Amino acid sequence: MEKIGLLIQNQILGMKWLNQLIGFILNGIGIKGQWKEVLQFFIYDTIKIFILLTILIYLISYIQSYFPPERSKKILGKFDGFLANLIGALLGTVTPFCSCSSIPIFIGFTSAGLPLGVTFSFLISSPMVDLGSLVLLMSIFGWKIAVVYVIVGLVIAIVGGTIIEKLHMEDQVAEFVKKAQNVEIQATKLTFKERNQYAKEQVIETIKKVAVYIVVGVGIGAFIHNFIPEHIIESVLGGNKLYSVPLATIVGVPMYADIFGTIPVAESLLIKGAGLGTVLAFMMAVTTLSLPSIIMLSKVVKRKLMIVFISIVTIGIIFVGYVFNIFSFIF
Repeated sequence: MEKIGLLIQNQILGMKWLNQLIGFILNGIGIKGQWKEVLQFFIYDTIKIFILLTILIYLISYIQSYFPPERSKKILGKFDGFLANLIGALLGTVTPFCSCSSIPIFIGFTSAGLPLGVTFSFLISSPMVDLGSLVLLMSIFGWKIAVVYVIVGLVIAIVGGTIIEKLHMEDQVAEFVKKAQNVEIQATKLTFKERNQYAKEQVIETIKKVAVYIVVGVGIGAFIHNFIPEHIIESVLGGNKLYSVPLATIVGVPMYADIFGTIPVAESLLIKGAGLGTVLAFMMAVTTLSLPSIIMLSKVVKRKLMIVFISIVTIGIIFVGYVFNIFSFIF
């Protein structure tokens, strides 16, 4: 079983055969040395991520065709308390959206009368964790880290939503959201052909949105991997540095990328000696607390709720980062 697991992780998800093929081709055309390493990293990671992303988005979107927003609202409306927040967070894992793309759905759920805590559990988990990121994380970091990352992401989403619910901050939502009309549309029974078409359209739309971030992310990763000495990364972001997790969180906030574009950067930082928790904190900050999404959200909720949301997520990310750094030997 262990050999089968390694085969799946290395050759199917990790596509090590592709890396070897690219290296062979680059050697064949006479590209060697450091630039060969840069090109090999860039080409390999870019192709691998786009292949996995295409397959995953298609499968996820096909499943989503059975759960249009109206049906999701009905499902969420049947639960309350912790269970509702759990369902909201889990719903976020099957939506391959960046933080900015999640906000319109957040508005729709809020205007539909769903509890505020549930909508925030969705808003936190949607960009931070999804099924696609689970597979990509497995292909690079292994299944243990991938699974734990998703679990702690869900915990932050559930705890954050629960706290916001307990604070009764419904008055902190912008008036236009409360007054938005919620038009109920019956979900149509789609044929296989229609679901297939919907899934293909989602693949194209999602790839268009994230392509530039993937390419930029892989480019940054290739630069870090090949040009920044290990001792510099270790001295600044090493696991034994108390300030490394908050620093990585702060650095991640001004950036804007989804998790697919962030993973290659995280991979390079980890290889160069950054602490595991530091790397994961950086990923979570980039995907959940990006400056553009904060600006968009500030138009939807009032300042007090914004401060509470940012505080909860930031504290959660930093806490998780320290825990991972302390117990990284397990992984």
